[in-house]
Amino acid sequence: MAIREIAGATIEFDEENFMVDYTQWNEDIAKTIATEEGIDTLNDRHFVVLNFMRKEFEEKGTGPSIRKLTKQSGVPTKELYALFPGGPAKKAAKIAGITKPQGCI
Repeated sequence: MAIREIAGATIEFDEENFMVDYTQWNEDIAKTIATEEGIDTLNDRHFVVLNFMRKEFEEKGTGPSIRKLTKQSGVPTKELYALFPGGPAKKAAKIAGITKPQGCI
């Protein structure tokens, strides 16, 4: 586990670089993690996905699968891959401050 200072907060990350405590998350932390993940700017569509993932995590204890994400978030698959290139469910989960979704490699 690693502890890092991000946006004025001390954040603990697991061995795969996912936040340990999702309640510490805020938009400034999301922007910093997004930049580290190769996404320079987060727009409203990014936040549709991030907020959907956080809501699912709060309700079910895990982030949604890619299938559920595309079916229920209102963001089509093609756009999802454009917003979060290189593994959208896993990358969006990192940026959303939640644990890695079950089923992600």
